[in-house]
Amino acid sequence: MSAKTAEPNPKDLLGVKKVPNLSVIPSTAVVGLGRAMANGSEKYGPFNWRQHPVKSGIYVDACLRHIMAWQDGEQEAEDSGVHHLAHAMACLGILMDAEEVGNLIDERVPGPAAALLERFKL
Repeated sequence: MSAKTAEPNPKDLLGVKKVPNLSVIPSTAVVGLGRAMANGSEKYGPFNWRQHPVKSGIYVDACLRHIMAWQDGEQEAEDSGVHHLAHAMACLGILMDAEEVGNLIDERVPGPAAALLERFKL
């Protein structure tokens, strides 16, 4: 059976205008992120960052601690059993969401990182 090609599917005409590539997000990332968010919900309450303003430095520090622990060879956080990289993704997701909903206390201090990275790239 062959597909008709004369007229496009109306869903296709609308679908191509929406956010693409959600289907290429690795399932391991989605499952890990879900586990990390569930762990955070148990500790602090679901969507707590929408109920209370959050300081960016707290989440950046937590993210970096998880990345450093993973970099040093530890897979899972001892207290939760959840992969460190999933916890790092959760921190970044919360930062993005809090920023989007206007609940982020932005503690960033502008610095030379972008210029230095550009200057010293190979």
